[in-house]
Amino acid sequence: MGRVPPKMLPLLALLLLLQLLVPTINAIEWTIPDVLDSIGNVGSSIVNPSILPTPQALLDGSKQLIAGYPFEFVSNSLNIICSQALHSNRIRSKYSPDINQMNFQLQTGCMKKNFPLTNPEAMWSSPLFDPKKKVVILATGWTTTVNGSDTIDVFSKAYNCRGDVNFVAVDAARFVDTLYTWSAFNTEEIGENIALGLVKLLDLVPVENIHLIGHSLGAHIVGSAGRHLQQMTNQTIPRITGLDPAKPCFNEGEILSGLMRGDAHFVDVIHSNSGVLGKRDPVGDVDFYPGGMGPLPTGCFSVTCAHARSWEYFAETIYPGNERNFMAVRCNSISRMRDFRCPGDQVPMGYQVPQNIKGNFFLEVSGDSPFGMHASIVRSAHLEHCGKCSESTTTTEAPSSTTAKSGSWLSG
Repeated sequence: MGRVPPKMLPLLALLLLLQLLVPTINAIEWTIPDVLDSIGNVGSSIVNPSILPTPQALLDGSKQLIAGYPFEFVSNSLNIICSQALHSNRIRSKYSPDINQMNFQLQTGCMKKNFPLTNPEAMWSSPLFDPKKKVVILATGWTTTVNGSDTIDVFSKAYNCRGDVNFVAVDAARFVDTLYTWSAFNTEEIGENIALGLVKLLDLVPVENIHLIGHSLGAHIVGSAGRHLQQMTNQTIPRITGLDPAKPCFNEGEILSGLMRGDAHFVDVIHSNSGVLGKRDPVGDVDFYPGGMGPLPTGCFSVTCAHARSWEYFAETIYPGNERNFMAVRCNSISRMRDFRCPGDQVPMGYQVPQNIKGNFFLEVSGDSPFGMHASIVRSAHLEHCGKCSESTTTTEAPSSTTAKSGSWLSG
């Protein structure tokens, strides 16, 4: 390790202090020696100008440190508290999911209409539903409602532009719009209730025509739905997509294990806020790391921005012509990819991901929309109004829901 430059000592002291402030050192995902090595590398670069980081690299590193890691400490602490609460079985959610208060919401370009999970036949017989098309069901995360979600609105517009699926959102707001830990505890039961609705749905739609997508806590909800559907019917959903699956409270081998490979025939995952709000470890058959495994992708200076990037990336690929905007390569790290040390063909992330691939894939992304490095600004401008209602207003035939909260650092 190189000698630590005097100017770096205050930063080192700050990092050590932050470590001491964390309740459990074992929860830290990088250690004091790691910090020393990193600072030593900076010291070595001063001695050896050939490895001196570029101004952009210094900016990116500072951005990750200042904006990302303090929240990672909070996330790790919350994760420990959650695990202890679940292990003790002494804390339960204040609001238990009730299937009678949950809905599928079918969305067309001009209308949103709710149908009870207990009566999906009503949706399937609705003139708004096309039985010849496949079905995409989206579940979103904490503090998100079907009538107050940018995620759902953007996905609805994109899928209606494509025009080859029935787009459905899950309305479970009253059970995931509570304290985060309560919402996390509810995901397994919400997933089971969705599976009960899917059982009836399968009388009318073949299982191979269903694709489940979930963002944040929603990723764990659809994972649970896939598992319970297998138990109830011995049928397996062909594909589940997890968009930055929530990290706090979800740990493999514990009561809340969350989304995992095996919940569908093919599970693809996009990580965008690794180690903070989203899980860092691979959980799917294929896991994509746009811009690497840091907590903040290019263009983001907050965890809320980073957490949202996963669904923004995926939504971009839904539009016709955008399927190959994000091309990734199987690799061990973003640095190896940048050094051209990852042999193998590139594959598209998102809508058109090949369902026969496995492993971890890395790719570069842009900091501004369109985010795909292979995107066309001209095509994006052309698609701006595609999928929108041609009428002046959009009708919602559904019970009103609580407006989604904003400004929360853990918002889904």
